[in-house]
Amino acid sequence: MKASSSNSQLASQEIDDIIKKSDDWRGEKLAQLRSLITEANPSIVEAVKWKKPSKPEGVPVWSYNGILCIGEILKNAVRLTFPKGAHIKDPTRLFNTRLDSNTIRAIDFHEGDNIDEVALKALIQEALNGSTPLV
Repeated sequence: MKASSSNSQLASQEIDDIIKKSDDWRGEKLAQLRSLITEANPSIVEAVKWKKPSKPEGVPVWSYNGILCIGEILKNAVRLTFPKGAHIKDPTRLFNTRLDSNTIRAIDFHEGDNIDEVALKALIQEALNGSTPLV
């Protein structure tokens, strides 16, 4: 089921606010990653989930027939977590954390790290393989 236009706009604004709140390199990195995710497939749906007292703004989530990846601003990194990452082919070895998990894989980006845009988009496409489009 596709998210309604107003829900999508609200989620998009909430993610904008999360990015603005982190007014250093981490916000810039999350904005860059967000752009690459949505460029990889314009049908990917943005949402904000898991709002709680310790993180009232919540966490950006990108979905396509289920959660594709989660963006988190950490103290010293920006992390993209793929809940089904262990089942995704990663020939360029972008995954660099959560490697011991049977299901989850993640990529930590640190200050000054360059993003291999082609490899990240390919990884996202690989994650989408086998998914059916949201209607």
